[in-house]
Amino acid sequence: MSETSFPTDPLQFLQMLLRCRSVTPADDGALSVVSDALAGMGFEVHRLDFGPEEAPTPNLYAQLGQGRPSLCLAGHTDVVPPGEGWSDDPFAGVVRDGRIYGRGTADMKGGIACFVAAVARHLKQNSLKGTLSFLITGDEEGPAHFGTKPVLQWMKEQDKIPDFFLLGEPTNPSALGDVVKIGRRGSLNAVITVPGVQGHVAYPHLADNPVHRLISALHELTARCLDEGSEWFAPSSLQVVSVDVGNKATNVIPGEAQARLNIRFNDRHSGESLASWIKEVVARWAPKASVSIAVSGESFLTEPGKAVQQLSASVKDVTGREPKLDTGGGTSDARFMTHYAPVAEFGLVGETMHKCDEHVGVQSLEELTQIYQHFMERFGV
Repeated sequence: MSETSFPTDPLQFLQMLLRCRSVTPADDGALSVVSDALAGMGFEVHRLDFGPEEAPTPNLYAQLGQGRPSLCLAGHTDVVPPGEGWSDDPFAGVVRDGRIYGRGTADMKGGIACFVAAVARHLKQNSLKGTLSFLITGDEEGPAHFGTKPVLQWMKEQDKIPDFFLLGEPTNPSALGDVVKIGRRGSLNAVITVPGVQGHVAYPHLADNPVHRLISALHELTARCLDEGSEWFAPSSLQVVSVDVGNKATNVIPGEAQARLNIRFNDRHSGESLASWIKEVVARWAPKASVSIAVSGESFLTEPGKAVQQLSASVKDVTGREPKLDTGGGTSDARFMTHYAPVAEFGLVGETMHKCDEHVGVQSLEELTQIYQHFMERFGV
């Protein structure tokens, strides 16, 4: 059993991943790096590329062992564009002053590197019991239409749904051990388009100003307190993100006005109930308006049962911190996994994710690897 076959060093493995310029939807060999490592440890690897034939989304499912307990480690290799202003090449994996820099170090190639290193150590030290699997997608930062969702459907058809998913997203705000995520808020986007009648501002009786109607509707929507939160969730939040009329003149009433808003909602609401409320309010102020609604995910909660307790205990073993169980932040692919099996999220510190000079501490890679290994041992695989 060589280090090549069993990559136990998360830093070296992360550097290999970082050197793949996998800016979504590109892969640039990132999934092959993971695939080769898992195959070398005896995993049966399936490449599951879904989507348009001319530009399929790269995905991977790998499995070792059979039966229960069954644990699936999940994540994504795609990253957001690096942008400008980096101190070093964002795809070089430069190590400096105890930190490794690169696009995706925190979100979330670092988490995948720690998963792989933890599994390598676990298999070198223990006989596998049950099933270990990986679900890795190349489409999390993008539209997410042909990534985790169809892989999960394939897993269901193949009878490969695990007892528990662990997603390696960067859950910690400032220090490793801060937060284990056991749920996420739902997310709803709405586009409200109000038609009017264009005209001269000096003759308002000959026009119909859509801005006034839109403002009235937005005022009612934003004035409502959606809720006070619930046991595991913060209060829901409606935010208007854009109001546009495309009007460069000062003396013209525009013929149309449009607004966009987002609601991050907790378990006191559903996407359907919020969509109905928005449409009802808009119809009252602007009967001819159109409202387009897109719900990217409903709120969900994994009750903090045995597996979550095992994960929290593993975090405390290594860091000495009792992690907070939390449901805040944005969305993740956990919103798809929750429909198939319980899921929790724990990864690196996300303070610099999506920023220029994204980085994580080298020591935190070692500590996260140890946490994942402790969890696998507690989980019983």
